[in-house]
Amino acid sequence: MSTPLPPSIPVPNAVSRPLPGYRALLAVDAKDFTGLAAIQHSAVSMVITELVDRALTEAGLAELKDAKSFPASTGDGLVFGFDPSWLPFVVFPFFRVLDGLLGRHNGQFVTSRLRLRASVHVGPLPEADGNGTARNDTHRLLDSRPVKAILAAPGSEQTTHLAAILSHRVYEDVVLGGYTGLDPDHFIEVPATVEGKQFAQRAWLYIPSPSGHLLRHGIVAALGEERPAEAADRETEPAERKAGRATRKPGRAAAKRPRPRREISQRVGQGNAIGGDVSGNVSNTFGAPEYDDPEEDL
Repeated sequence: MSTPLPPSIPVPNAVSRPLPGYRALLAVDAKDFTGLAAIQHSAVSMVITELVDRALTEAGLAELKDAKSFPASTGDGLVFGFDPSWLPFVVFPFFRVLDGLLGRHNGQFVTSRLRLRASVHVGPLPEADGNGTARNDTHRLLDSRPVKAILAAPGSEQTTHLAAILSHRVYEDVVLGGYTGLDPDHFIEVPATVEGKQFAQRAWLYIPSPSGHLLRHGIVAALGEERPAEAADRETEPAERKAGRATRKPGRAAAKRPRPRREISQRVGQGNAIGGDVSGNVSNTFGAPEYDDPEEDL
């Protein structure tokens, strides 16, 4: 009896096919899981699943808990799909409830503290296995630099138990659309990039219980990166532009005549104006700023 051939791999854009239904995805991952003793791995995986399920129940999402699509353990976390209509409730109150449960757990178990990263995305995926670009991007968001940096920030160990990252699609549809119980000001835009991967997306961080250090010094400072728009632009800069910058004549910058140092002045009408110098001193005056036109390059 001959062995049946594996199914053929579809050729993209060869013919039109039905689009799979849209599925939302939630992925959760534990910080420093690999640093745990091997004997703890299985137990920690079970605790993560139990905490997520308990948070779903306490957030009023028991129906979602029992209707997960393609649930899978990742060893140090989990991932599952669900109907997108639940997305507003996952963003809030689920994340806040999960953060509270983690805080209570960490207060009881000093040697098995759990701090989690979570990502949420949505896109067309087959119901059978959930394999597709949206699932890959969900895991990339989970491994991205900004969400890792928040849990690694100084002073956050005792207070920041959960850092969640939303894809821009989820943020736009759920948060800006007004469907969830959180205001857009609860989120900060970040460039989601993954070291060693060709991945760069606009995304949004949500931190249910930020530490005092984050509040005092700012989340952008904790990320230790460029401003979000600049970093995202650099990751997605066309190759032609990069090549153009790399082939500029080496003497061009040096050929410019030195520009005299000068003070930057503001004329203030109404509103607030904030100014500072290179030493970090900051001054605040009330009024709407009218900036003098900068000098042309000589």
